Amino acid sequence: MRAPDPDGGGFSRPGAQAYAAEWARAVRRIGFVPLSAAETERLLLVHTVRLGQALLAPAFSADAAEDVGRALVEAHLTEPGVLDWSVQALGDRFLPWVVASRAEQPEARERVAALQGALAAGFARALRDRTFSQQERIARSAWQARDAVEQALRDSEARFRAVFTGAAIGIGIADMDGTILEVNQSFADMLGYSAEELREINVAALFHADDAAGMWELYQELIEGKHDSVRVEKRYYRKDGSTVWTDLAVSLIRYDDGRPRFTVAMIEDITERYELQQRLRFQALHDPLTGLPNRTLFFETLGRVFGTAGPEQRVGICFIDLDGFKAINDSLGHDLGDRLLKVIGRRLADSVSGQGHLVARMGGDEFVILVDSDGGLDDAVEVAELALAAVSAPVHVGDQQLAVSASIGIVECPAAETSVSELMKAADITLYWAKAEGRGRWAVYDPERSAADIARSALAAGLPAALDRGEFVVHYQPIVSLLDESMVAVEALVRWQHPELGLIGPDRFIGLAEETGLIVRLGAWVLKQACRDAESWRRAYPATRLVVSVNLAARQADDPGIVETVAEALQHTGLPAELLQLELTESAVMGTAGEPLRSLRRLAGLGVRLAIDDFGTGYSNLAYLRRLPIHCLKLAGPFVEGIRADGTDGDHRDERIVDALVRLAHALELWVTAEAVETEAQAERLRALRCDTGQGRWFGAPMPADRIRARLAGGGKAA
Repeated sequence: MRAPDPDGGGFSRPGAQAYAAEWARAVRRIGFVPLSAAETERLLLVHTVRLGQALLAPAFSADAAEDVGRALVEAHLTEPGVLDWSVQALGDRFLPWVVASRAEQPEARERVAALQGALAAGFARALRDRTFSQQERIARSAWQARDAVEQALRDSEARFRAVFTGAAIGIGIADMDGTILEVNQSFADMLGYSAEELREINVAALFHADDAAGMWELYQELIEGKHDSVRVEKRYYRKDGSTVWTDLAVSLIRYDDGRPRFTVAMIEDITERYELQQRLRFQALHDPLTGLPNRTLFFETLGRVFGTAGPEQRVGICFIDLDGFKAINDSLGHDLGDRLLKVIGRRLADSVSGQGHLVARMGGDEFVILVDSDGGLDDAVEVAELALAAVSAPVHVGDQQLAVSASIGIVECPAAETSVSELMKAADITLYWAKAEGRGRWAVYDPERSAADIARSALAAGLPAALDRGEFVVHYQPIVSLLDESMVAVEALVRWQHPELGLIGPDRFIGLAEETGLIVRLGAWVLKQACRDAESWRRAYPATRLVVSVNLAARQADDPGIVETVAEALQHTGLPAELLQLELTESAVMGTAGEPLRSLRRLAGLGVRLAIDDFGTGYSNLAYLRRLPIHCLKLAGPFVEGIRADGTDGDHRDERIVDALVRLAHALELWVTAEAVETEAQAERLRALRCDTGQGRWFGAPMPADRIRARLAGGGKAA
């Protein structure tokens, strides 16, 4: 055979490429190939050329085929089918193609067989070598991994032992029966034992008696898998019997199959911190002056009572306020006042000691007792009596002997019917009642009275806005001559047209207006409105000369600007002064100092008439009738009401009183008006007693201004 061509190995290049392409397609069809199709074909073309060159070489050697077999393995073409196809193709496809391109050579088939064997051998040896190499690497990696794990385990154990031994907190390990397996020195030092002694102790022996049950429950929950770990504050006994407070964290360690193995406890001594917390809590919940529970602790306790109260449980409190404590504080000094409060606080606590009642200081001179009893109101009253007795005993403070009393509001009711805020509100209201009724006494909460007070307060609060919104109206009650029953005057009576409650009479709000001081504004408005209405009647019926009578409350009459207010009303409306009558009670006429009001003569100087309302119920000092510019006396209603048609003894006594008062008034040249005339018989008797005018429902109830106008249109007589 001749040497192969340099570019084709002694055979055509296109033929080699065709064979390599077919070989590449077969390889890719058989299994996974990590190369692209083009890369695979280029690789196999090189191997095809080498095989062709080996086949046609003058001096034959099968080594090239063995190299090709190794190369296939190195290229990761290791599927068994790849070797099978490659060997088969050398005889079926490669040999015919090469022989066809050259002259027939007798030894060609023997050479192909040798190449097939060498290719298979090279493939097998390379595959075996790679397998051995991989196994060696795996074995080496496994040994390295095992060595690393063992080293890590040794390092971990060393670290754990260092932490376990040198930790500042106690660490203990116990089995599931509570037997202590291992403890560190900090644990031993904390409890005053040696580590050897603790290994002979069951952990249950260390539990504080009050915590033992809870600790076993904690362990049971860990075993049941309810928690992976728990952390609590618990007490342990030291070897000397003392108690140590600890912050305890317990974890459960299990076997691989999940069975509990042992527990690890980490324990920190927090005794000092706990005692500090307790001191701070005591300071936060107790009054620093008296040492009694403060309002915070009281409300915490009261909240727990309500939170745990059954449907039938009752709750009672006594709300205590010292009478006149401010005067003692201001006159004798705050230091003495503080010492007094200490004594009172101690006495209150002693008065109910041993009975389970909580005594707290609410602040200032206010104390409260939470009554812990099933005895109902009787027990609460008994506690209040004990408290009053404790407070009322003379108190010696320094060189001072002080007499102190207290007022107490008692509230006792089923817990289900109230709340903390409602209970305290009721107690505050009841304490106010007790103070209003006098010192050194108690009062019991009354829901009906409270509702009335609340309604009264609501009315008082709404008065200013009602006046601003124009909700007040003036009605007028006729005052008639007892001679011919003609209407000679009217009394102006204010009403409140409440948007929710309807028309409200003066008996429900005049007192409130006087208490709040609004009576001055309200009275000025009534005065102007009455003068305005009276002037409109005068212009419409000038011959009637109808007088309008307006009440002045004591606070209104005592106002420095009352004269200017009256003068302005007359000037603004144009009403003649002689058609205005101002009614004052005897107490208002005499003023707060028991002296006649200085403004009376100035009012009389304006030309208005002055009348004494409810005469006979006040001072009844006849001397002032001579000295003051009074024009009319209005006899108090009770005298007139006593004049009855049944002829009883009371009837004659009241009639004689009325007779004497009428004679007195006429002697002083005063006009007399009888109030509260309800019957014809009363009117006849008053007429017989020469009383000048009468007023009451017999002659007409209070009515709006337009009805007075209608009555004037009818001649002034009742319809």
